[in-house]
Amino acid sequence: ASGCVSAAPSHEQIAMSLIQNQLEITERLADRASLTNTTDAQERYRFDYHQLIQDIQRIRRGVRSYLSPSRAQPRDPAELVGDYRLDTPLTEPSP
Repeated sequence: ASGCVSAAPSHEQIAMSLIQNQLEITERLADRASLTNTTDAQERYRFDYHQLIQDIQRIRRGVRSYLSPSRAQPRDPAELVGDYRLDTPLTEPSP
């Protein structure tokens, strides 16, 4: 029966659903880590959790729009930042 549509989700739909779940978990972990992060004034760099979370949300939106495409919406051509290191501002010693 070539024209029959199966009620079962495709392997791709299952994989995309798992990807969405993992991205949600990763976002929650990053959010929790950002709240518990204590930056040492002596550290030169720190992790940019905010940028990571924004990139994860962007990926989730992309997967979601792939799974439920809307009518001919323009694509967002912006790229992920991918750089999550922030320079810690130097603090001058008190006199």
